[in-house]
Amino acid sequence: MDKLKCPSFFKCRGKEKVTASSENFHVGENDENQDRGNWSKKSDYLLSMVGYAVGLGNVWRFPYLTYNNGGGAFLIPYAIMLALAGLPLFFLECSLGQFASLGPVSVWRILPLFQGVGITMVLISIFVTIYYNVIIGYSLYYMFASFQSELPWKNCSSWSDKNCSRSPIVTHCNVSMYGEEILLNISWVDANNFTCVNGSEVYQPGQLPSEQYWNKVALQRSSGMDETGEIVWYLALCLLLAWIIVGAALFKGIKSSGKVVYFTALFPYVVLLILLIRGATLEGASKGISYYIGAQSNFTKLGEAEVWKDAATQIFYSLSVAWGGLVALSSYNKFNNNCFSDAIVVCLTNCLTSVFAGFAIFSILGHMAHISGKEVSQVVKSGFDLAFIAYPEALAQLPGGPFWSILFFFMLLTLGLDSQFASIETITTTIQDLFPKVMKKMRVPITLGCCLVLFLLGLVCVTQAGIYWVNLIDHFCAGWGILIAAILEIIGIIWIYGGNRFIEDIEMMIGAKRWIFWLWWRACWFVITPILLIAILIWSLVKFQRPMYGEISYPDWGVALGWCMIIFCIIWIPIVAVIKIVQAQGNIFQRIVSCCKPAPNWGPYLEQHRGERYKDMVEPKKEINHEIPTISGSRKPE
Repeated sequence: MDKLKCPSFFKCRGKEKVTASSENFHVGENDENQDRGNWSKKSDYLLSMVGYAVGLGNVWRFPYLTYNNGGGAFLIPYAIMLALAGLPLFFLECSLGQFASLGPVSVWRILPLFQGVGITMVLISIFVTIYYNVIIGYSLYYMFASFQSELPWKNCSSWSDKNCSRSPIVTHCNVSMYGEEILLNISWVDANNFTCVNGSEVYQPGQLPSEQYWNKVALQRSSGMDETGEIVWYLALCLLLAWIIVGAALFKGIKSSGKVVYFTALFPYVVLLILLIRGATLEGASKGISYYIGAQSNFTKLGEAEVWKDAATQIFYSLSVAWGGLVALSSYNKFNNNCFSDAIVVCLTNCLTSVFAGFAIFSILGHMAHISGKEVSQVVKSGFDLAFIAYPEALAQLPGGPFWSILFFFMLLTLGLDSQFASIETITTTIQDLFPKVMKKMRVPITLGCCLVLFLLGLVCVTQAGIYWVNLIDHFCAGWGILIAAILEIIGIIWIYGGNRFIEDIEMMIGAKRWIFWLWWRACWFVITPILLIAILIWSLVKFQRPMYGEISYPDWGVALGWCMIIFCIIWIPIVAVIKIVQAQGNIFQRIVSCCKPAPNWGPYLEQHRGERYKDMVEPKKEINHEIPTISGSRKPE
């Protein structure tokens, strides 16, 4: 049909005229890419990226690492690792997704031999998505439990046992019998009306009410992974609600999630500011902050390799590189968006958020230590222990505890939802690129179907042994698999595809830059970043320890299952490489060389952006299928 008779915002099919939005409502009429759609506003994208990068780890892991690794001194290796490892990988992935306008699997048309790396990223994201929403479910449960005049974990109650106490418990003492002092069990002493000899008491630490509430009420935790127990019905309902929220936010893809993040990405900052102001007014707050980043800073820690490893690992996981989400979200950018400035803004926002969150956390933990007569080191925790034991315990001691508790857990909810939105978008983007016809007509059913399947898979994580499953998946899938994917990603793109060629691709989007601009990026991409990642991987493997939850070790079959999960994720890298080589023509050397060259349809998605460098790019309909054989690989040209 003559273009003059069919405006650019219409898709013409013979005599039929259909608007993009009438058939494919995740695409706007003014979008540059009428097949896949674009972000409605630049701010939608930036807030989605900030929400994806800023997650639960910024609140419950970074402050503890800072305290444990020298306080303020830890910020030095943290900033260095941001510059050497975090930012280079972040910029690389944002540029890659934006240039090709493809998700984490299809984008490997850049290097067909490594397409399995994209599959690994998506599979790991699926595993992590399963348990991450369980944590969001925990936050929902605690938020609902806080709607009471008094927080249920403020005092020991009917659900607690004799070990529930905020002060140490006497277990044995000496009594005078027959002219001698004999060490006896305190229960026997009390039952027989004896009196302990002063100063002879033997103490054991009591369990905080919040700790027993977490284990006995919230989780109904079993004795180990071998004892699955029943599904905890209220946690299952909270998990279902979490998935309903995610599905509702994503039913129109980026068009709907891009609006939700205006609240979910910004609200945590409001809460952190409120908690910081409240915490700073409490007695003992200065002591907590001093331990976090003040006078207690220990610069001698900088000589310990473990500190630098912790800094690199925290940066790597905090920025969410190599999960596929950065590529997926960036693929909806307009071609000439300045992805360089975006990467700088998001990375700095993420790191500053981590530091800021530490002040809010440690000010209140300092107050908790003050009123309990303990050192800050005795009350500080990380991970689940911080979010669901230490901090709730501190909030329970504040006037108006329920209000502060509701605020805190609602903040955890919004922090988690942002990351979850991007993870699900990674999955749906992959499906969209591989099955464009199906996704265009059935986006809502497919998105909701993904949420339903992942909810059902997550039910094992809300049994009485659920916390062991959550910890197991986190221990294995969120570790080595991501490191392996990141190493192969940077080797494949920079060393095989060509770092200089990739820089030319970026300049097609953001304009030509002077050689000195790329000097730092070349140094990191070619040498520094891959060496750092390989060192972290080797260190992690050498220092491997069997997973444990608290003092409970995992059974052999549980550890074996963890290895099976990570093997299942990374096995696709060699499998797809072998498939590609078998599909190629020539002798073995020629086949490998062929698979190490970009596919004929690699390049900018839209013809108007291809320029001279990609003017001969083969359209998908003209190209022999370069995707894995079990998946239809071409996006549908209109």
